[in-house]
Amino acid sequence: MTSPGFWCECWTQNLDEQQAPALFGSYDARGAVEANNWVATILRTISPALDTAACTEAWERLYDHRIDTRRALLRREPWSVSITHISTRITWTVRPVLFLPLAHRQGSELPMCAYDFKPLTP
Repeated sequence: MTSPGFWCECWTQNLDEQQAPALFGSYDARGAVEANNWVATILRTISPALDTAACTEAWERLYDHRIDTRRALLRREPWSVSITHISTRITWTVRPVLFLPLAHRQGSELPMCAYDFKPLTP
């Protein structure tokens, strides 16, 4: 049985070096409130270290756009926010997903090749 949730990612990109965005971290949220709180907590945490423009942008997102953000997530629409600090763009994305249950291995036999693996010794 699948369960609905959100896949959240944080991407960074160095704009001076014209690099492709790189995945910095990800998080699996079980609901819209949890996904929204993940982004909001990070923005609150890093805002003191941001330059003035980026800090203002972060706080606008946290307060002025919070209702729009929550509505989008409750409608299960993808959502993203980006801020630019000096030459680094940070982007958070939140996408609705269906999580699949993981199968457990209790009571089942592993294939014979599983026992052929020998860990490396230092």
